[in-house]
Amino acid sequence: MPEVIRTSDEKFKDLALYPFEPHWFDWNGIRMHYVDEGPKDAPVMLCMHGMPTWSYLYRRMIPPLVKAGYRCLAPDCIGFGKSDKVIDDDWYSIECHSRSMTDLIRHLDLARITIFVQDWGGPIGLRQVVDMPDRFSRLVIMNTYLHHPAYQYTQALVNWNHMWQPGNMLAENQISGQVLRFYYTNQIGLAEVDQEIVKAYDAPFDGAASKAGLRQFPRSIPFARPDRGNAVIQALNFEALKKWTKAVHFIWGDKDEVFTVDWGRQWASQFPQATFDIIQGAGHFLQESHGERVVDVLLQRIAEE
Repeated sequence: MPEVIRTSDEKFKDLALYPFEPHWFDWNGIRMHYVDEGPKDAPVMLCMHGMPTWSYLYRRMIPPLVKAGYRCLAPDCIGFGKSDKVIDDDWYSIECHSRSMTDLIRHLDLARITIFVQDWGGPIGLRQVVDMPDRFSRLVIMNTYLHHPAYQYTQALVNWNHMWQPGNMLAENQISGQVLRFYYTNQIGLAEVDQEIVKAYDAPFDGAASKAGLRQFPRSIPFARPDRGNAVIQALNFEALKKWTKAVHFIWGDKDEVFTVDWGRQWASQFPQATFDIIQGAGHFLQESHGERVVDVLLQRIAEE
């Protein structure tokens, strides 16, 4: 078993709008955390996060979804949130994240799943849909991507990868509170980010060793590390999803420079049944700035199915 750091529960005390009880899944000796709210026999909303976020990202969406009659699952990827932090940088890959998520879904025997994917939640979450399609009822795709030969990476994403290489700005600053403030101010699409948000996204980490997973997500973009980023499998999944015939709803923040509206529309056009809604003024992390609005849009689309 790899060496891990386990974040103290004290660091998560009194987080705003995050009253959820913790739940745990032992994955090969590594403790994985997930939120599980709502009736156990209800249809599932599976909320996938990316980097550098965790289940806290969905805190505004979980209560209204539960109120609407759903069971909400929001896992923390290993290395993030309340999950254990493997300290070996080389342990992390998109394949490891994907396998742990597969085993969690099977362990909980989830079915009738609506999956929310955004950021790295796209490659990890949509892998589950391709591998276990009978468990899923619909897709909600938000500001994410799947690698494939025709995909054109934005300059913003190329720059993001570069900034995380050893010796460069974000790798050296190790995502301090000030770097988080800068990052979220730009990517959430807000003029200013409340200090409580910075505190919450900094809470899971305690020193450089705990941030191996944080460092490896941006370094795993397939144009830079095809092996670590699962480039071949992502491309296969992109093609396989073209055969998806159940509901698929694209909900897109229009201020995202990483995954643009044009890309979102292009992807949605491959599904005859797809809907496409723009959240005006939302950046990359639309769950953070417009979570309630995302829920409203989705529930209306479900009513129209």
